[in-house]
Amino acid sequence: MISYREMTPGDIPSGLELCRSSRWNQVRRDWELFLQLSPRGCRVAVKDERVVGTVTTVRYQDHFSWIGMVLVDPPERGHGIGTQLLQRALEVLKDEVSVRLDATPAGHEVYRKLDFVDEYSLSRMENVSSVSSSEKNSARLMTGADLAEVIEMDCDVFGADRRVTLSWMLDGAPEYAWIIMRGRRIAGYTFGRHGYNFEHLGPVIAEDQETAQQLVMACLSRTEGKPFILDASQHDPEWRRWLESIGFKEQRPFIRMFHGSNPYPGLPEKQFAVLGPEFG
Repeated sequence: MISYREMTPGDIPSGLELCRSSRWNQVRRDWELFLQLSPRGCRVAVKDERVVGTVTTVRYQDHFSWIGMVLVDPPERGHGIGTQLLQRALEVLKDEVSVRLDATPAGHEVYRKLDFVDEYSLSRMENVSSVSSSEKNSARLMTGADLAEVIEMDCDVFGADRRVTLSWMLDGAPEYAWIIMRGRRIAGYTFGRHGYNFEHLGPVIAEDQETAQQLVMACLSRTEGKPFILDASQHDPEWRRWLESIGFKEQRPFIRMFHGSNPYPGLPEKQFAVLGPEFG
């Protein structure tokens, strides 16, 4: 018998166990943010008093909501638990005009059966070599004073205000928060976070690919020897070719999808890497 209930802070250790068994990258700090953003909007599946599945939801004002962390304990897969968790997430978000998520190929058909529609493709890219560069780079470390202007640009590009999450990222990994200015306006910025298996770079937001390249190099060239991942957009084949030229390779693809309408798609062409499939 499987029961479903609201996730609580006491479920975080179980969530971490599920991450480890699936080789996912999240750490305790990530789970704490899910519950901060949506204290009553996350769910767990329970069998014999043990958490065997999770799903999280995040509301981005009245623009759209996000579903993430659809995790099922490997021995319990194939029995519909993931689908049940998704349906419960959709019930939580039933009043939302638009619900979005990033699907793995394995989950893609499940989401299609629940009336999700493809939006665009992403690639989880893994860095497999050290990166160094002697080229001039105009990126500088971001400060708290930059954050208000970054949030303003991010709202246009992402499609909604996520100031809480961006502030959380700057606090957690300031060494991965970089910005490039052109005159008095922002040309691009990036954030990053620490993970269990990899350092996760993203979002990478920029007006053009050259700016995005400088932001990525600013992070990688100052943290030699650390394994990195980023979730790269596939809008421009040249972007992926450049990532491969500096040592990245595809780990797995994702498909960004939406349920309902999609009135706030943001500016995908300026999102060279997204924050992550669990956050959008």
